[in-house]
Amino acid sequence: MPALNTILVDKLIRLVGTPKGPAIVDVRTEEDFAAEPRLIPGAVLRPWADVESWAADYRGQSVVTVCREGRKLSQGVSAWLRQEGAEAEALDGGIKAWIAAGHPVVDQASLPARDAQGRTVWVTRARPKIDRIACPWLIRRFVDPNAVFLFVAPAEVAGVADRFRATPFDVEGDGIRWSHDGERCTFDVMLDGFGLSGLKPLAHLALIVRGADTGRPDIVPEAAGLVALSLGLSRMYSNDLEQLDAGMLIYDALYRWCRDATGETHDWVSHQPKGARTKPVST
Repeated sequence: MPALNTILVDKLIRLVGTPKGPAIVDVRTEEDFAAEPRLIPGAVLRPWADVESWAADYRGQSVVTVCREGRKLSQGVSAWLRQEGAEAEALDGGIKAWIAAGHPVVDQASLPARDAQGRTVWVTRARPKIDRIACPWLIRRFVDPNAVFLFVAPAEVAGVADRFRATPFDVEGDGIRWSHDGERCTFDVMLDGFGLSGLKPLAHLALIVRGADTGRPDIVPEAAGLVALSLGLSRMYSNDLEQLDAGMLIYDALYRWCRDATGETHDWVSHQPKGARTKPVST
């Protein structure tokens, strides 16, 4: 039985990566984080001692706070957040319980340096299609919810990366970590690099992205559909950031399908409670 104002690990894992999931705030001490420098997917680090200066940022939001064992730090920060108008809960058992349950964690050493506002900054080619929408979706949902993405002319990616301290992705070049690797697309590389390949729904989604992005729709049937949706989006939006916003919904839907609905078919009764299932009446 969880303590008052706490959330169980098994409930939180169902919310991670979903668009309406809670903000996850890691408030461990510097010593505790140094001993275990990994975060729950989508979590951000914030100093517990300064909570009075940043608690109002979460007013009106659902928040889960995380410390080492789910005790005084996360409990106290959650109480302060509730004081400022957030719906805040502490993770029962803290990050120790999360790791003990076998859930994935993101190694902070895999992430690029953050800007002055604590955000990762990424740059890639303009007019995104598949990988260049899928990868930002993955980063914002599971790595850094505040990540910034710069879309520029292909010839300027390297220069922008250098001048604006942005990390290039899905581009060719020496020393580029986040790009295709043989038959694997950038989405595959990021899954492995961030330590997220153990999440089965993401591994399934990676097959779809890989098939669509590398011209191999035979890998899974859904790959051809993703190509069609991606090309359609690129015709609908001339603004790359607007296209990214629209594409987020597509990948949200695909992730939920991969997680919850791969065995479901479309028929007249699949959406109805069992007791209410009847065949349609012919007239």
